[in-house]
Amino acid sequence: MNINYSGFTLWLTGLSGAGKTTISQGVELQLKTRGFPVEILDGDVVRTHLCQRLGFSKEDRDINIRRIGFVASLLSRHQVIVIVSAISPYKETREEVRQMTENFVEVYVKASLNICEKRDVKGLYAKARSGEIKQFTGIDDPYEEPVNPEITCNTEQETVDESIAKVICKLEKMGYLPIL
Repeated sequence: MNINYSGFTLWLTGLSGAGKTTISQGVELQLKTRGFPVEILDGDVVRTHLCQRLGFSKEDRDINIRRIGFVASLLSRHQVIVIVSAISPYKETREEVRQMTENFVEVYVKASLNICEKRDVKGLYAKARSGEIKQFTGIDDPYEEPVNPEITCNTEQETVDESIAKVICKLEKMGYLPIL
């Protein structure tokens, strides 16, 4: 491994169903194949274990994202590549996490609401539209698109492999990974 290597946080944000988890798992595999220490902090998994008592109000969502950001920052300071896969719907909170994290790369996993609803295997969008789930991002709670992400993966136009390759290539160009 490169002696000058430093950890970083790769933060994937986007609507539910946009492809964040799929891309993060593919990037993780690529990085582990290269011998890098990698941890994924998936929003759903973290909410289950670290933030289980939080609801879905703006305040609770912000607390959840700050907690994920704090853990990511700690790990990345110890030369771990941290891949965060979380809706993280609010610009201000994502910016707050960026400021607390030394090496932060934002990836906007972009897909239209229509496409995300079609991909929804859990039926969450249907439950939100029927009123069964309240404060669901994209339906009755806003998703604020990133203004200037380092990487945008448009999963309506790119294959999963193309999105993964785009992320890896950009990380190489930014100097976070050695170019192969």
